[in-house]
Amino acid sequence: MRKQLGHFFVLMLLLLVTACSKPTIPPLTDNARILAFGDSLTYGVGASKGQDYPSQLANLSGFEVINAGISGETTTQGAARLDKLLSLHSPDLLILLEGGNDFLRNQSVDATKANLASMIEMAQLHQVPVLLIAVPQKSLFLSPSPIYAELAKEYQLVLLEDTLSNLLKTSAMKSDMIHLNDQGYLALANAVFQVIITE
Repeated sequence: MRKQLGHFFVLMLLLLVTACSKPTIPPLTDNARILAFGDSLTYGVGASKGQDYPSQLANLSGFEVINAGISGETTTQGAARLDKLLSLHSPDLLILLEGGNDFLRNQSVDATKANLASMIEMAQLHQVPVLLIAVPQKSLFLSPSPIYAELAKEYQLVLLEDTLSNLLKTSAMKSDMIHLNDQGYLALANAVFQVIITE
């Protein structure tokens, strides 16, 4: 009886540890390739030349960081082009930062979430880990849309939830109402870098 109780407690402890463990990004090698995918915030609208966040992340990390941002892109358009880029570049990590244009154009939140889920699933089919960056919903308080936390939970992803919203609330970090400046993009790159090196 005591032996069975012992097994039971070990099993419960393992379940508890598993339940409490948070998603992580696998360690990246020195020659890792990162695909930074998204819209104008990835492309670097508002930044000086070479000061977009993927370029600054490459400088900070020493990794190859491919800027695959297209200004004005919606998640529908992103979902249509991501698979080809994953096949072309075979990245070791995908940074997904998209959805802002959907919110600005009042597109269906459910459709936006479904498109983001489709992109996450594409990456997982290619066995590429995903770092998800939450975008603020269209509101006075610039709070992150809850769909990102929902997706991170569903797909067990590492999520930068408040970083972008906090930067866009800070006038010193912005070039306009919806884009960062050089300092803001550096802060975003730093936040991403800290997640990559500590996971």
